[in-house]
Amino acid sequence: IKLKEYDDCDLVRYCSEKCQEDHLPQHESVCKERAAELRDEILFRQPESSHLGDCPICCLPLPLNHQNSVPYFCCGKIICIGCDYANTLVHEREARLQQTCPFCRHPTPLTLEGTNKNKMKRVEKNDPVAIREIGSKYYNNGDRERAFEYFKKAAELGDASAHHELSIMYQKGEGVEKDEKKELFHLVEAAIGGHPDARHDLAVNEGRNGRCDR
Repeated sequence: IKLKEYDDCDLVRYCSEKCQEDHLPQHESVCKERAAELRDEILFRQPESSHLGDCPICCLPLPLNHQNSVPYFCCGKIICIGCDYANTLVHEREARLQQTCPFCRHPTPLTLEGTNKNKMKRVEKNDPVAIREIGSKYYNNGDRERAFEYFKKAAELGDASAHHELSIMYQKGEGVEKDEKKELFHLVEAAIGGHPDARHDLAVNEGRNGRCDR
């Protein structure tokens, strides 16, 4: 019989769901403690990169300043400004009529309408970055409810920045009711994803609660 692992901790294994249900009252309190320990291990582990990842051209970490990177919604890649500039120089040297994406070589749109069309195609393909970008557009235009829905979907797809945006919305009660537990949950998820602002906000929160060692 292949034993099944318990979802929340790694201390026990079960032969069946009924076995798990029968043993749960004895194991529940220990399980919660172990689950918290495992989550802390993930939280305090040094991320390999930031939440933005690496530039797919030069493979260096993308800059935290968003002004120093360029999103391409033809393929959903984010390119550092250095590689984007090098791509521009190549096009100027070869006198090409239209610039192309430095990653997939798809012609870049010449209008905002074309860019938005590419962005919506990425949304349809469940690209979390494109979905978050649409959420940011609604947020900046004052439509907090629709922004929340897009941020929520992007977060479900693993986008750390979307988790951070949701934590702010739960903190301020924008587009959703204030909820400290959900605010903290999304802060932790964003921090695990390598979001530096989320880690800072978590540190401030722990300090206010007297847990300076964390």
